[in-house]
Amino acid sequence: MKRWWLAWLALPVALPAGPAPGPGEGPRLAVVIAIDQCRADYLERFRPWFVAGGFRRLLAGGAVFTDAHHRHALTATAPGHATISTGVHADMHGVIANEWFDPVAGRWAGSIEDPAAPLVGAASSPVRLPGGALGTDLTASPRQLLAATVGDQLKLRHGAESRVIGLANKDRGGIFLAGRLADAVYWFHQGRVVTSRYYRETLPAWVGDFNAADPINRRHGQTWDRLRPREIYDQVQGPDDAAGEESRHGLGTVFPRRIDGGRPAPDAEFHNAYRLDPHGSEVLGRLAQRAIVAEQLGRRATPDLLCLAFSQLDYCGHSFGPDSHEIMDSVLRLDGALAELFSFLDAEVGAGRWVAVLTSDHGVAPLPERAAAFGRDLPSGRLDWPALTRAVEAALGAAFGAPSGDTAWTVRDSYGYRLIPATLAAKGVDATAARQVVKATLLKSPQVACAWTRDELLDGTLTAGACLAEWRRSYHAGRSPDVVCSPPPYFVDRSPTGSNHGTPYDYDTHIPLVWYGAGIPPGVWAGRVGSDAIAPTLARILGVPRPPEARAEPLF
Repeated sequence: MKRWWLAWLALPVALPAGPAPGPGEGPRLAVVIAIDQCRADYLERFRPWFVAGGFRRLLAGGAVFTDAHHRHALTATAPGHATISTGVHADMHGVIANEWFDPVAGRWAGSIEDPAAPLVGAASSPVRLPGGALGTDLTASPRQLLAATVGDQLKLRHGAESRVIGLANKDRGGIFLAGRLADAVYWFHQGRVVTSRYYRETLPAWVGDFNAADPINRRHGQTWDRLRPREIYDQVQGPDDAAGEESRHGLGTVFPRRIDGGRPAPDAEFHNAYRLDPHGSEVLGRLAQRAIVAEQLGRRATPDLLCLAFSQLDYCGHSFGPDSHEIMDSVLRLDGALAELFSFLDAEVGAGRWVAVLTSDHGVAPLPERAAAFGRDLPSGRLDWPALTRAVEAALGAAFGAPSGDTAWTVRDSYGYRLIPATLAAKGVDATAARQVVKATLLKSPQVACAWTRDELLDGTLTAGACLAEWRRSYHAGRSPDVVCSPPPYFVDRSPTGSNHGTPYDYDTHIPLVWYGAGIPPGVWAGRVGSDAIAPTLARILGVPRPPEARAEPLF
């Protein structure tokens, strides 16, 4: 495999590294690295086992912000990546969740769904939904993003003289990092690298070469085992087979893993299993190397931007939780992939000519069973949404009368509820009054810590309350539900096993933030900073105006 990778990387002609920037010049290439579901404590917890050139290089020679947080309530993939790139929150960029319910259309809308932008390069045929629309996972664009990104600012300033490229394991990560004016975004889909018609009509030759080499499907039937001795993982993370871990896609809950999805040949279930395999991080790192050469990133008089969204940790963390052997091994293998990438940047772009920022879109909660195992009555558990919904529907029926037939009052939408306009109209019920009933019902449950209505979140005179500021940042007047809520700490929105994120608590909001490279002052900053400061800082480093709605001050 190693020989094959070397031959694959050697396909393009290597270009000599250019000279270092002169006095007063900025870097020629900025690399944004967003690691999906990477908690800040991972960089310290696993630090003794990092290699010299990966995370350790950043931590030793970069600017490390040890108390960086997302400041919004609904900590999910799409909102997190959008905030990193725009410097604003969902109340302005509009990406309130990974998907949301459109009560007017009566259907779910994906954050990147765009019937005008079908996939380019996918092996499978498009699947049509009722009404003729394409399936969400077979269309993609950033059109739902309502705010400008740093990449957009770079393109507006320099046009074709600067390149903005996004690469990702997961479509929405790369799309929201790169923005609406990106030259291209490529991501993994069913064993191939694809894009959508929003960006281009055909794949470039270098991506075609990647797909022809078939590195993802060649992984079928191979084994994922620990990189280090088992005893180290036991000492740091506890037992491999822990209560609450999820078994899916033929992977089981303990090492070693055979990556085949339980199938004799690569198919959809194998590709589902592959999402949890750290091999995907290694492949994405090497795809980035190909992009740097093929797109000649960092070799222009004006700067380029490369956005990388590593998503394997997210799939893995959902199944096994942050205290698992799987997460530790995934971080260590990602560390090796980053070390390889940084060494490549030195050789191909030139040391002193590139800068990187490493961060995450959100963290993750510990498995509730882990808290319960201590036997000390720490409140924890798994949200029972069906019970909450039954209580909400019953309360609305008691207050305003039962709706006719099979009609419901609400649709649960992520961490909240939407009132169905047709039901309100049929019963002649005022929406404000109905929202108060929903809120009061939710707050009666021990599984709900705070709840807010649309009226309260948009009322500027209301200034105090649990998670009020965080929910206002997550709330978009044109897209968000009628009532939103958050569970208490250590209550997880996933059942019956696995873990999740999406709350305003430290384990979900606390993210790594490390800057490294040309012009970055090394050191450790202990003060609390928000993720909305990343975009203004990156814009200053690139010498372009900050995104117009961003208000946070640059960090340097």
